[in-house]
Amino acid sequence: MGRIASFHLVREPTWRAPLAMGRLGTDRLRLGRIPGLEFWRLLGTGWADDTSSGIDPRRTALFAVWASESALDDFLAASAIGRRWEALEEAWHVRLRSLGGHGRWRGVDPLAGLDTGDATGPIAVVTRADVRLGAWWSFARAGRVVDRELHRAPGLIDVVGVGEAPIGRLATFSLWDSMGAARSFASSTPEHVDVVRRTRDEHWYREELFARFEPFGSTGRWNGRDPLVDDARITRRSPRS
Repeated sequence: MGRIASFHLVREPTWRAPLAMGRLGTDRLRLGRIPGLEFWRLLGTGWADDTSSGIDPRRTALFAVWASESALDDFLAASAIGRRWEALEEAWHVRLRSLGGHGRWRGVDPLAGLDTGDATGPIAVVTRADVRLGAWWSFARAGRVVDRELHRAPGLIDVVGVGEAPIGRLATFSLWDSMGAARSFASSTPEHVDVVRRTRDEHWYREELFARFEPFGSTGRWNGRDPLVDDARITRRSPRS
C-alpha cells in the first residue's frame, strides 16, 4: 500500500463556532508536525451544500496526502486533532485513491505518486481554483448559476464548497454515483461547459486543480449520515486490500 489521500469534514456545535474558526489557524501548527503527512490544506466551508457563496463558521475540512494508510490511521487514533474529531457528533472521513486529474494546489501536484483507484463504483471529485482578483465578480456570478445546475445533475450524491479564503482560493468536494455521471455533468451541462470555456478565454485563474478519486473506507457522519453507505444508489463494495 502506497500513498493515499483523504478528506475530512467536521462540524462543531453552534456555540463553539468561534473556536472552530480559530482552529483554522492553530491546527496548522499541529498538522505540520504529523508524521507521514506529506501535503495538506485546512479549509473553511460554505453553508450546507451551497458551493457558490457563504461561510459556515461551525464547519471545517481537511484535504491531505499521506505516505501510507497506516500514517492516516495513526493520525486519527493518536493525534490531538483526531481524538477531538472522534468526540464530535458530525465528523466524516474518507480515504481516496487517484483516478487522474491535472493542475496544482499552491504550486504542488497533490496527485503525484498516489495509489491508483478503481473507477467502477462511486467517485469523488475535487475542483480548486485560485481566482484572479480582477475576475472575481465574473467568477462569483457564474458560480451561482453552476451551483443550481450542479444540484440538478443526475448521479450527484453530495457536495460541499470549501476554500482557503472566502474570496479567491475556493474549491469543491463532490461525490457521484459513477464516473459516467461526473463526466456527463462536466462535459454536457450547458452552463458549466460555458463557464469552463470562459475561465480559459478570460483567464480567470492563476492556478487550478481538477482531480478524481476512488473513495473508500469512509466513516462517520456528513449531515447525519455516511453518504457512501446510506445512499440507496450506491452498490456496496468491499475496499481492496
